Amino acid sequence: MRKKPIVALIYDFDGTLSPGNMQEFGFIQAIGKSPEEFWKMSDDIAKGQDASNILSYMKLMFDEARRQGIKLRREDFQRFGKDIELFEGVREWFGLVNRYGKEHGVVIEHYINSSGLAEIVEGTPIAHEFKRIFACSFLYNEEGEAVWPGVAVDYTAKTQFIFKINKGILSIRDNKKVNESQLEENKRIPFPHMIYFGDGETDVPCMKIVKMFGGNSIAVYNPQISRKKATARKLLKQKRVNFMTPAIYTEESRTFKVVCAIIDRIKAEHNLKMLDQSE
Repeated sequence: MRKKPIVALIYDFDGTLSPGNMQEFGFIQAIGKSPEEFWKMSDDIAKGQDASNILSYMKLMFDEARRQGIKLRREDFQRFGKDIELFEGVREWFGLVNRYGKEHGVVIEHYINSSGLAEIVEGTPIAHEFKRIFACSFLYNEEGEAVWPGVAVDYTAKTQFIFKINKGILSIRDNKKVNESQLEENKRIPFPHMIYFGDGETDVPCMKIVKMFGGNSIAVYNPQISRKKATARKLLKQKRVNFMTPAIYTEESRTFKVVCAIIDRIKAEHNLKMLDQSE
């Protein structure tokens, strides 16, 4: 058993760390659309062809950018990421939790698990805080321009990344190691050491899996939108999450207090196991 337990904080992005969809902070405006127009076009593609909503929005991004003469290179996506709005306290959050973990003998790791674009997240000021960004991404040609979807992450695909974090697998491509049988005590981050943050229905499978296997799921909500709070309350009532909290990440926030209490419990249970093994 590790001397210090590793605690994984796993975040959805849109609606969880940011109040909007990441495409709405520059990209949609660059192609001359409103968010409402873009998402309606994307939904129409998915409905009309009975296709994946994720692949539909990625195709639409690609087509509309090409129509406007906009080249989509990795650095272009990252540029859009610089302007993404973040919820209150998000920039300082990681330092707060990391410090609390260190003071209490726990190693903290942060992960993104999103249906948004990894390339856009990579351009945000918090990108360096994550051990791995699991999200959609494009394939690029020799000139570095996006030519085709490389990874599409829908709400069920998100669950595979939970199991990869569990086993310490950082490769998106890998589908062999993640399915290999492994003793629970050999898994890098046990489910009880996971804290999952999400804001809505697309996060339900991950929230339910983490909670079912002994971890903690937190439904966060934009405190300025009443229907978001109602969604979080519904998830709590349905026992799909352990906690609900406003999407505020300051040191004084309920979010921080809940996470600190979970860390305390994980450390205490780890200490008990260490004592049990030392006899």
